[in-house]
Amino acid sequence: MAQSLTRINNFGSNPSNAKMFIYVPRNLAAKPPIIVAIHYCTGTAQAYFSGSPYRQLADQKGFIVIYPESPYSGTCWDDKSIVSSRATLTHDGGGNSNAIANMVKYTLQQYNGDPTKVFVTGTSSGGMMTNVMAATYPDLFAAGIVYSGTAAGCFYSQSGGTNAWNNSCAQGQVRSTPQVWAKMVFDAYPGYEGPRPKMQIYHGSADTTLHANNYNETIKQWAGVFGLDPAKPDVTQANTPQSRYTTYSWDNGKLIGVYAQGVGHSVNMRGADDMKFFGL
Repeated sequence: MAQSLTRINNFGSNPSNAKMFIYVPRNLAAKPPIIVAIHYCTGTAQAYFSGSPYRQLADQKGFIVIYPESPYSGTCWDDKSIVSSRATLTHDGGGNSNAIANMVKYTLQQYNGDPTKVFVTGTSSGGMMTNVMAATYPDLFAAGIVYSGTAAGCFYSQSGGTNAWNNSCAQGQVRSTPQVWAKMVFDAYPGYEGPRPKMQIYHGSADTTLHANNYNETIKQWAGVFGLDPAKPDVTQANTPQSRYTTYSWDNGKLIGVYAQGVGHSVNMRGADDMKFFGL
C-alpha cells in the first residue's frame, strides 16, 4: 500500500508561513536523495503530489519528495509572483525561498539524507521558484529543472511587495544581457564562490501565460552564471526528446534547454527524463 503525503509543522524558521508536506516512500534508501517539487499558481501540495510523477518514482528509487505549499490565497509563490520580493531573492532573507531551504535542511537531518543529491523542480510559479532556489541556495542543490517559468529576478517588485504581478515579465518584455541576469543570481547570495547546480529549462513556444521569450532570458541567465555563450550550444538535437521538441546543451549538460514547438502553458513533466538529469 502506498504511503501518503504528510504535513510537517515544525521544520525550522518560517517567517513567510509556507507549508511543508513530505512524501517518504516505504522502501527508503539508506541515504536518500531529496527532490523538492514546487506547485504552480492555484495549486497545492496535494495537487502536485497527485498530478506529478515523483511519488511513483520515489517508490521505485527510494528518494524523498518535499512538496512546499504557498501560504497565499492564490497559492502563487510570494503571492502573485514568487520572486516579487527582495526577501525571497536573498539567501536567508526570510521569504518563501528561506522557508523551502529550511524544509530541505530539516529533511536531510531527520532522514539522514544525501546532501550531494538534493534537487529542485517546479511548474509555472513553481518553475520560477525553482530558478530562485537555485540562485539563493546553490550550496543546497545539485540540479534544478524548470517547467515553464521565468528567470530569477524577472518578476522582482521595486516596491518589495509580495503581491506584485509583473506584466512586463509575464509577456516576455523583460530582456537583458547574460551578465545582468547572472548578476541577479550572484546578488542573491553575495560572496558565494562554491559550485552551482546544473539547470534544465523547458518552455513551450505557444505559452501565452509566461511568454516564450522567458525561455530565452532564463537560458541567458544561467549561461551568464556558468560563463557560457547562450547563442552557441555545444549540441542541438531536433525532435528530442519527442517530436517538435528541440534540445540544446551547453558544457556537457551543465545547462540544457528544451524548447517545445506548439506547446502552451505548461510543458508536461517528464519524470523518467528528470531522473536521468538528476542522476537517480
